[in-house]
Amino acid sequence: MGSLPTVASSPECAPQTRGKVAASDLAPLFGAQRRNLEHFFERLDLAQAAAFAQALLDAPGAVFFTGVGKSGIVARKLAQTLASLGFARAGFLAPVDALHGDIGSVFPGDVLVLLSKSGASDELLALAPCARAKGAYLISLTSAASGSACPLAAACDLNVHLPLQGEVCPFGLAPVTSSAIQMVFGDTIVAAIMEARRLSRDQYAANHPAGKIGKALIFKVQDVMKTQDELPLCKEGDMIMDQLTELTSKGCGCLLVVDDECHLIGTFTDGDLRRTLKAAGPAIFNLTVGEMCNRNPRTISADAMAVEAMEKMESPPSPVQFLPVVDSNNVVCGIITLHGLVSAGL
Repeated sequence: MGSLPTVASSPECAPQTRGKVAASDLAPLFGAQRRNLEHFFERLDLAQAAAFAQALLDAPGAVFFTGVGKSGIVARKLAQTLASLGFARAGFLAPVDALHGDIGSVFPGDVLVLLSKSGASDELLALAPCARAKGAYLISLTSAASGSACPLAAACDLNVHLPLQGEVCPFGLAPVTSSAIQMVFGDTIVAAIMEARRLSRDQYAANHPAGKIGKALIFKVQDVMKTQDELPLCKEGDMIMDQLTELTSKGCGCLLVVDDECHLIGTFTDGDLRRTLKAAGPAIFNLTVGEMCNRNPRTISADAMAVEAMEKMESPPSPVQFLPVVDSNNVVCGIITLHGLVSAGL
């Protein structure tokens, strides 16, 4: 191996400024990166990509991803994304650890995907024959063309060439483009697998029970709505001023106006109160809720998704802070508020 250059550490050799990055500096770099990505998309062999996707779909066992350096980071991410779909066991296999015992997790019929920009990583070249001896099907993702310059491709059952025009790096060395290409390619293949397997929202949600993704896919209106004694109910014949306590005490900012069978007639908000007071003045003491309520409010059902309720609240012509929850007979069974949705993490 060659020797590394000596880096001076004396104060005299320390840089005098941290430098600055201007918008004019970024424009040519982003332009170059765009051209590099366009080069990749224009020259990608879609037949190879389809063969790769089919191999993952047809894998009878587990699917392992491996790589070194930045390619290893991308491999780990792709393994986690594939695992989150729930179609097959998927995981990351660290190449050095694999050669010291972790290859024991590989069984006949498993698929091993090896990511390498150069196609000549020593660690992967050492791992490939060992994985083959275990009965794994080997796939390489490389930016080097097949041949003597890409020994990893020759060691695998399938090679997918990821065309690389160059790295957006002052030295043309740092994998700031090749790693992006690997990620874009891998994630697009995962999207194709999701479509091929006709993955449903419920199936996807089953593997994402926490976080905003899981809550958006799992939570229904009935899970976050207020019910029974929490509801700010009144009748249309009630005097407005007699319902101020009900209007303000339930934390909903509104009244749900119902009949004797609890069918929804309309809604009356604190905003309606302010507007009525401004327009009617002292005459407000003689007005009923039914005279001033909105008789065509937005509503939602209890079995609708909670994220749908949020979208409905924010829809034109103007956003609202709550939705009455009604059944098929327009009977009130709850109320869902924007504050409740936010508190639930949506």
